[in-house]
Amino acid sequence: MNVPWAAVAGGGLMGAAAVLLLATSGRVAGISGIAAGSLASVPGDRSWRWAFLFGLLLAAGGVLWWQVAPGTPANALIRDALPAWQLVGAGLLVGFGARLGNGCTSGHGVCGMARGARRSWVAVLVFMACAMLATFVIRHGGASA
Repeated sequence: MNVPWAAVAGGGLMGAAAVLLLATSGRVAGISGIAAGSLASVPGDRSWRWAFLFGLLLAAGGVLWWQVAPGTPANALIRDALPAWQLVGAGLLVGFGARLGNGCTSGHGVCGMARGARRSWVAVLVFMACAMLATFVIRHGGASA
């Protein structure tokens, strides 16, 4: 049996970070809400949000370094098959959807479902159904990605 230990460790760290943030500050680790509040919240509430976002950038930097480090298979994670305008457009649509759905996948999936929030269970079911449909259309519908 081939267990993806990096994914298991990453999931465990995400869960631990969400529990730590909730236990120490009473705040939910939903990325879209944290990002939106980093600009819109009251000044005294911004510092923890910026620290959290900075930590995300450090983690993303580690993934980026892994991608360009010697010995890494070319294009192991980063997709370069799509034009930049499509990637930017997809990112904007994801951001719009996260705000429309009152949270992103991390907020609903990692935090909301763990707390038993009914709207998070519904949101994750919708996310997963759309992801399955998109995968089916891309793989079998003739669309090229």
